[in-house]
Amino acid sequence: MVDKNLLEYLESYLTEARREKFQRVLSQRTKHFTVATEDVYQLHNTSAVIRSCDVFGIQEVSIVEERNSKRIDREIAMGAQKWVDLNRFHSVKACIGDLKDKGYQIVATTPHQKDCDLDDFDISKKSCFFFGRETEGLSEEVLNAANCFLKIPMVGFTESLNISVSAAIILQHVTAKLRQSDFDWQLPENEMLEKRLDWCKKTIKSYDDIVNRFYQSKK
Repeated sequence: MVDKNLLEYLESYLTEARREKFQRVLSQRTKHFTVATEDVYQLHNTSAVIRSCDVFGIQEVSIVEERNSKRIDREIAMGAQKWVDLNRFHSVKACIGDLKDKGYQIVATTPHQKDCDLDDFDISKKSCFFFGRETEGLSEEVLNAANCFLKIPMVGFTESLNISVSAAIILQHVTAKLRQSDFDWQLPENEMLEKRLDWCKKTIKSYDDIVNRFYQSKK
């Protein structure tokens, strides 16, 4: 549980503009939707997906690194990794198990005979959008576990999009519809408090010293 007195004290070290931005951004954050990437080889693609998640209010991203284990490209993510929670897995099985335990349906973003057009996607269900490798796409393990197959309608000669572009298109569409709905999509209050504290920690210099001084003053 977050110590609200500590949080208030820490936020006094932030500018008013920064405090207001934290509140404004958090009011638009959601875990109703989340994203998972599977063994994406090109580092800039994973980083760009994380950036899109931040832009469109997705709080959590799962990264499967069964074959490829790479650091997040900070330049391309533009600092988004500070504000988005990254869950890293060494196997698809572990990732899918974690997501299903949290109540997510698995949405495979790939053309499929049972696929659903983006415009027809049911936003009422908690969903994780899975994006696969650049050339191979999603593994059979993800496809077999999928509850839904989602595609972006295309009318040109090209039959595929870069995964970071696909993620941006899908997330913009589904989050815009979600915010216009009556569903309970925002983070609960306790999670908002936790993120405010976490973001303070990532923003304030000498964070640990300031926290120690706060508790020393209470003795």
